[in-house]
Amino acid sequence: MQLNIRRTYLLIEDKSEAAGRRVDTPVRKVAAVVVLENPFAGRYVADLGPLIEASVGLGTMMGEMAVAALGSYQVQGYGKGALVGLNGEAEHASALITTAYANPLREAIGGGKAWISSMVKMATPGCAIDIPMNHKDDVYVRSHYDGMTIALQDTPMADEIAVIFCMASHGRINARVGGLTHDEVVQRNGLKG
Repeated sequence: MQLNIRRTYLLIEDKSEAAGRRVDTPVRKVAAVVVLENPFAGRYVADLGPLIEASVGLGTMMGEMAVAALGSYQVQGYGKGALVGLNGEAEHASALITTAYANPLREAIGGGKAWISSMVKMATPGCAIDIPMNHKDDVYVRSHYDGMTIALQDTPMADEIAVIFCMASHGRINARVGGLTHDEVVQRNGLKG
């Protein structure tokens, strides 16, 4: 199945301060958003396999978009999700963000041992979605339990699906709830920091 991409967005947030405390290196969060025509809008389709298969190329494209937006920063956290217009089903969006989609994302960012947290919901244009994020190599790194709220004024239209991939360069500023740290995960796994 060839996906019909209608528009794309790249959102970048650089955060340097929280609770009055500044950091030398900002935390960069990026969101790559691809808005597609929903080929199954308005009808029930039992086999969603064509969407799953098509999501592989989508994952490659979105991974490359997000890495370019991250610039010189390294990926530490990630999350994914999708909004589906009211003529579709949550299942349509879910089919686009399975492991078939996620594995090319991991390849684009140079790895990722942890699952990619996700959220899918039906929505009208402008509806916000909170994309949950966690550390890319271990879900037990509490400092990286974070998220990114995405709302686009004209997205999704009733016959659209907006697929979203978010990344973060660091955990939360001022994180202090203990647990496993990013540095411990890097050392344990022999990863690059």
